[in-house]
Amino acid sequence: MQSGGEEKVPVSSGEVRKGAEDVCRRLHEAGYEALFAGGCVRDLGLGTEPVDFDIATSARPDDVAALFSRTVPVGARFGVTLVVTEKGAFEVTTFRSDGDYLDHRRPSQITYSDARGDAARRDFTINGMFLDPRTDEIIDYVGGQADLAAGLVRAIGDPEERFREDRLRMIRAVRFAAKLRSTIDPPTLAAVQAKAPKILDIAWERIGDELRKILADGEASRALALLSETGLLARILPEIEAMQGVAQSPDHHPEGDVFTHTRLCVAGLEEGHDEALRLAVLLHDVAKPLCAETDGDGRIRFYGHCERGGEMARKICERLRYSNAVR
Repeated sequence: MQSGGEEKVPVSSGEVRKGAEDVCRRLHEAGYEALFAGGCVRDLGLGTEPVDFDIATSARPDDVAALFSRTVPVGARFGVTLVVTEKGAFEVTTFRSDGDYLDHRRPSQITYSDARGDAARRDFTINGMFLDPRTDEIIDYVGGQADLAAGLVRAIGDPEERFREDRLRMIRAVRFAAKLRSTIDPPTLAAVQAKAPKILDIAWERIGDELRKILADGEASRALALLSETGLLARILPEIEAMQGVAQSPDHHPEGDVFTHTRLCVAGLEEGHDEALRLAVLLHDVAKPLCAETDGDGRIRFYGHCERGGEMARKICERLRYSNAVR
């Protein structure tokens, strides 16, 4: 077994898919089932070329390692092996069912399973589908195709149980609904709202990573509204939640309060903008709720909000565990 998993070879998206198909073909030839899984199947269903491909298989990690010359046991106890090829690195996961999630992140134990059992352990129906690369047939045990067509983000099985297993799934529900311009299924939405106070059970690094994805997805404005509606924003970014209802002078800000203004600003972010700029746009008025006052002429002022906001932004970035360079 060799570990060269850190090498990155620039290849086109078409070559990446070809590489994933090659991995599946090798597994098939050895007598194992091998399917594209998760987000790549969702994206293909939307007519979008995935940036990466995950593979689910009946082969055990030792079987996978024996078939390929370059593998990394990135999560062997969870059945996950990274297969490194000239066309990319691919996560190959053995079909499994999960035990209890005692840390709200990972199962305490797993049981190797089949494709149906593997689908049942996943987060949302739109991420629980498989695709057979030999036939392009979608294998759907959870109703993901119907939900994708209907624009629904729906938890697989009991939504409260899915969010008890991994609290981060609550933010992911918001991110997928915003990114795909979809609606969160009512029982799933109700479960997020009920469990929102528990979001801080997980590490701030994970919350920061998910926020990074939200700001990069191109639908951050809608995501902020959904985070607020679900009660998550008040827990992870109370400084942004506090912008709601903070009036601004209508001659300079006819769009409305500080929260509306901030949402309009993040709506202008483009894919090429870097992480520091995205955070700066989100946080540029973060101190206005604390600095708001009305002068003798009835004008709304925010004296000192730039300076105070800089310090608040630094503390927020520390809380979310962003790098020193980003801070």
